[in-house]
Amino acid sequence: MATLSHARYGKANVRLAKVHRHAEDNTQSITELTVRTLLEGDIAASWTAADNTNIVATDTQKQTIYVIAKQHPVNPPELFASILGQHFLDTYPWMTKARVDVTVHRWTRMEVEGKMHPHSFLRDGVEMREVECEVIRGEEIRIRSGIKGLLVLKSTASQFWGYHRDEYTRLPETWDRILSTEVEAGWRWKEFENVEEVRKEEGMFDGAWSDARRITLETFAQEDSPSVQNTMFIMAEKILAAVSGVEVVEYSLPNKHYFEIDLSWFNGLKNTGKDAEVYAPQSDPNGLIQCTVTRKDSTPPKL
Repeated sequence: MATLSHARYGKANVRLAKVHRHAEDNTQSITELTVRTLLEGDIAASWTAADNTNIVATDTQKQTIYVIAKQHPVNPPELFASILGQHFLDTYPWMTKARVDVTVHRWTRMEVEGKMHPHSFLRDGVEMREVECEVIRGEEIRIRSGIKGLLVLKSTASQFWGYHRDEYTRLPETWDRILSTEVEAGWRWKEFENVEEVRKEEGMFDGAWSDARRITLETFAQEDSPSVQNTMFIMAEKILAAVSGVEVVEYSLPNKHYFEIDLSWFNGLKNTGKDAEVYAPQSDPNGLIQCTVTRKDSTPPKL
């Protein structure tokens, strides 16, 4: 009376770090990743008949990640994810789809005595670079890149007014407020025919990440924002204009509220409006604003 309509499995939270030794200037760099793999194909018997014949153990997937990381570059992560996903399909002909997600953890070269240190680094925030990649037998490779955990704040040049008001509305309009958010942005690439097509374009992935990050920060800082909604749309428009290979840009921006504190109860102390200096940071509840912006007259990729 029951049927298995969908199944996949894999290995999550595989941590690895790769040290790159640069003989030309005697420096080193490091890339730290968290990888997740998910496989689909002729595997239903493991669920329905307790037959594991076609199951590639998740430990095997983990060991494969380490070997591929040794044999191939892990930068850019879009290429690494494509190589890894294609390896699973090439090695296991009964698998039809490999999903590979890669998170790059941020390490920044340390400055010591005014110079960049050749082999020492610091973790200067929780910001991460993310990649989602699907390699499907008989179809093109789909890739989504992104930024997550980029916490930003500006103390002025943000407004919010003119919104609908009714008997449930208590929020006052404001023409000047603190604006803070934790940026989650993603951009979906045109589909790639195969790994070699990804390899040919590998130079654009790092550039796109740099452009998207720069555009996000510059627009956030420079815009006298009438709303988070309008500012995020402008960010997405600029990314589409800057990176020709991107078809879709997505933003998810939670409001990190900082509320004024009325201190007039203490000898008439002024701390609201133009006199506000001391604020109460709020954790939740928070606003959450999201959008998807697509290049005009294009067919969005499926991922």
